[in-house]
Amino acid sequence: MTTALTASGMALVVFVFAVTLMLAEGLRQTLVETGSYDNVIIIRKGSQSEVQSGIDRNQAAIVASLPEIATGEQGEELLARELVVLVNLPKRESEKPSHVQIRGVGANSLALRPQVKLAAGRMPRFGSLEVIAGESVAKRFKGAGLGENLRFGLRDWTVVGIFSAGKTGYSSEIWGDADQLMQAFRRPIYSSVLFKLRNPSEFNAVRDRVETDPRLLLEAKREKKYYTDQSEMMTKFLSILGMTLTIMFSLGAVIGATITMYAAVANRTGEIGTLRALGFQRASILAAFLAESLFLGLLGGVAGLAAASGMQFLSVSTMNWQTFAELAFSFTLTGRIVFSSLLFSLVMGFIGGVLPAVRAARMNIVDALRTT
Repeated sequence: MTTALTASGMALVVFVFAVTLMLAEGLRQTLVETGSYDNVIIIRKGSQSEVQSGIDRNQAAIVASLPEIATGEQGEELLARELVVLVNLPKRESEKPSHVQIRGVGANSLALRPQVKLAAGRMPRFGSLEVIAGESVAKRFKGAGLGENLRFGLRDWTVVGIFSAGKTGYSSEIWGDADQLMQAFRRPIYSSVLFKLRNPSEFNAVRDRVETDPRLLLEAKREKKYYTDQSEMMTKFLSILGMTLTIMFSLGAVIGATITMYAAVANRTGEIGTLRALGFQRASILAAFLAESLFLGLLGGVAGLAAASGMQFLSVSTMNWQTFAELAFSFTLTGRIVFSSLLFSLVMGFIGGVLPAVRAARMNIVDALRTT
């Protein structure tokens, strides 16, 4: 019973450790996969996100004249001037309001994001008060379902489509016509300009031209790098929080393992004396008890990982501290997390078993046999 409880305690610690890493990794991958390496996003210099950025029409026109911008099959520039704002919408279950990111898009916005697919309904007509919602928003927020109506910007908007964006941040957005949204929110400026490079290797030249032009006061980033930066603060917080909880719980698990192994040594004193009398060296006794403690830790690690792997079927939502908008993502289990969790469980087993193993190895043969 003591051994089972000790293994269960280690499993609980590994479960917390793995789940925290999975949470941080899920958030990171959701944002990183949102961006494309070939795309460049232009925002105002010093802005941390599109929500804080502002680009006037003249600046957007200068950016649109860059020769490195790729063209589509019909010769159109693969560029989109976009607006990003935050609105408060009530959740379906709790009725509590939460920030949702509204993106004003252009005709080429969808072409720049091949991961975004229309899942139901149709695309909104430009020039109308129609929007499409990401699958995550449609499920969680009242009025965001297909055929429902939303009210923001002092106007009523009809949801005419639901789009799927895989495990990316776009699933937590609502898209509509950029010009209509700019009028509704009385914003004469764009938030960002997004375009695809005709050659990904030309990024440095584009960045230097944009950031050194005195007319612009803008900065250029690869879209993937932009979204990686978006995940940095939240990922770091989750990692620190998880490590703090894990260290606190692991102390109890290590103490439990130590008590269990001390009990094993006490119950096997006669066996230890017999082995020593038969010629087994102290190192063999030490290795035997350490191996048992390591196996106990490994057993707890496997059990904890097995429980943590079930979390992959759940999705959670939280506020992204960079954009202040709600973001939905899933727990993600990777090979690195599996390795780290098992290694951590072995470390707990080693720390918990090393002192009892040393005590067993240092027993005097006569004293050990006398207790039999």
